[in-house]
Amino acid sequence: MDQAGGRRARRQPRVVFINRYYAPDLSATSQMLTGIAEALAARGLRVEVICSRQSYEDPRAGFGRLDLRHGVTVRRVATTRFGRVGLLGRAVDYLSFYVAAALMLLRVVRRGDVIVAKTDPPLLSVLGAIVARATGAKLVNWLQDLFPEVAVRLELSPLPVWVEHRLLRLRDWSLAVATVNVVLGERMRAFVAHRGIPPERIMVCTNWADGETIRQLDVAASRLRRDSGLDGRFVIEYSGNLGRAHEFETLLGAARELAADPDYAFLMIGGGANMLGLEREVRRTRLDSFTFLGYQPVEQLADSLAAGDVHLVSLLPSLEGLIVPSKLYGILAAGRPIIFVGDREGEVAKVLREERCGVAVRCGDAPALSEAIRNLRQDTATREAMGRRARAAFERRYTLRASATVWSGLFDGLLSESQSGRDRPSSADKLSSADRPAESSRRSS
Repeated sequence: MDQAGGRRARRQPRVVFINRYYAPDLSATSQMLTGIAEALAARGLRVEVICSRQSYEDPRAGFGRLDLRHGVTVRRVATTRFGRVGLLGRAVDYLSFYVAAALMLLRVVRRGDVIVAKTDPPLLSVLGAIVARATGAKLVNWLQDLFPEVAVRLELSPLPVWVEHRLLRLRDWSLAVATVNVVLGERMRAFVAHRGIPPERIMVCTNWADGETIRQLDVAASRLRRDSGLDGRFVIEYSGNLGRAHEFETLLGAARELAADPDYAFLMIGGGANMLGLEREVRRTRLDSFTFLGYQPVEQLADSLAAGDVHLVSLLPSLEGLIVPSKLYGILAAGRPIIFVGDREGEVAKVLREERCGVAVRCGDAPALSEAIRNLRQDTATREAMGRRARAAFERRYTLRASATVWSGLFDGLLSESQSGRDRPSSADKLSSADRPAESSRRSS
């Protein structure tokens, strides 16, 4: 066999993920991607990630351009850093990432590789489809949400209707030409199929949580609960992003109904546009039952989730089929009952009903929410049984290992043809010594 033939036979095709954020960033999309990427690398796949040098919370944070984290090669591209404050600055950040990521993809991807496009920023599937066609790679779209539908339904889209329609057609084209589109639930599967995507190109794989990091602890074991002065009170916790996809009026109404009883406490951990709005309204109305904290370090997640006797999850009904709140899986791992505020026939409500680990109330029905909170406080046996069933459901369906097994099975099939050595070598195979990443000493988030 000649030297070129030997290189072709030895070359292992790669899985190349693309997303704006990656560890050590703590955003939800980053944590999901980091866990899957490292799990796949541990199973012997050659995994690379193309992301920005930004942090979700701090656009000025500067991560290195090349890194090796637990077997995953991370290539960080330079972008503008206006952050999430204004729509114009965010659009410029998006555009700069599209350009920089496209150039990096064209540099490193070749025939036989698999590009996995997430959805931050929106329409990464279009970029992935173009590069996949140009290089002969396969495309997998990992749909955490669906744009532009989310922006349209939230009335946040600054675009003319004719532009939205063209973006929809372009997005649908990128889904139709993909080898597989991975969605988060059955409602999202139905929505994507309704857009004309062949059912055989749609696969459901739910998000997950890290069951080793998040353990089921007694409320008395939570240091954060003690430090926040919440011992002896019934704590209703919300942990994570409270953004425009969620509403807080129902929670605020229930809190007003429960305000006469000082034993009820609302612990709000995280951030987001509506978290800020809720905090302003709480201050304006002088509700003293609320405690607001910022995002907690990943290594303290088990402790912070254990602080609540029950947890809240919310999603606007208009966004069912477009988003599945990823915070659901961490709460299941923590073994806590869940009260969902949203569509009572939606994806989260279905899980709570099937697993008997929580209740669902409609958006706007503050009396139903306050009643659910009262019932769970008064019925300790039911509350504890729901918590046990939540953890059992997590271990059965929503672990990192379960998701990694699904992803690994998908890639085993997609990469098998590439391993025959038919793809041509390129200069991207030859990392110079200056380009070779050094193993990072930072722990994965």
